[in-house]
Amino acid sequence: MSPEPRRIAVFGGIYSNHLALKAAIDDATARGAEALYCLGDLGAFGPHPDRVFPLLIDAGVHVLRGNYDDSIARGLDDCQCGYTDPRDNHFARLSYQYTFRNTHERWRRWLGRLPGGIRLEVNGTRLLMCHGSPRRRNEFLWESATSTQFLAHLAREYETDVVLATHTGIPWQRILPGGGLFANVGVLGRPANDGRTDVWYTLLDFDATDGTPPAAEFVPVAYDHDRLAKEMRDEGLPEEFVETILTGWWTTCLEVLPARERARGRF
Repeated sequence: MSPEPRRIAVFGGIYSNHLALKAAIDDATARGAEALYCLGDLGAFGPHPDRVFPLLIDAGVHVLRGNYDDSIARGLDDCQCGYTDPRDNHFARLSYQYTFRNTHERWRRWLGRLPGGIRLEVNGTRLLMCHGSPRRRNEFLWESATSTQFLAHLAREYETDVVLATHTGIPWQRILPGGGLFANVGVLGRPANDGRTDVWYTLLDFDATDGTPPAAEFVPVAYDHDRLAKEMRDEGLPEEFVETILTGWWTTCLEVLPARERARGRF
């Protein structure tokens, strides 16, 4: 039986950003991460979706199924992203159609075998990793719009101390009553609408001897975003997507943002 990891790295949506994924794997390994996890949405937004799968497998990353992965695996007509605004859905449709066309059947079958969640216990701390939330794969949990009481309820209902999620694209964390933790781990696929070209992942350390849940450390990752932008243009992806990669500001999928999160961006 392998020993429990003392430090883990958790990646959010990859969105086909194979360059950022490789940089994050290298960075997490250099920082001493003993186990790597990915919370789904391997495709979308970026170019060449098939390039992310060998990187994940070769690095031994434990992967769960996001809404994008579920749609690609089952051959659905849309990404199940959970958008309601027509503009958001327009760009989501373009992204999904490109990803579906360019994901090999071999990898669609692989996506279909991914679990919906991952449970882990380290040093007495119970972790539940999911995509959007424990109760719904495409649920958006925003920092400004999600109460501590609701997060604590989720932790109790799903019998865990720590909930790790992604889906929104913006990292944040909340300490819960009794010492629990909810953390949105961020995404590697695009910047966090903060004007930086870096993307984000999360490290968690399990050094406490009393079972206290760890704090999440959000780690920025620099990568060759200019190269990614060129690949996106070469593949005919929307210029709005390219602009986000080059500037760090979201130009699409903005209508889903609560007012406080949107006010932090440029648009």
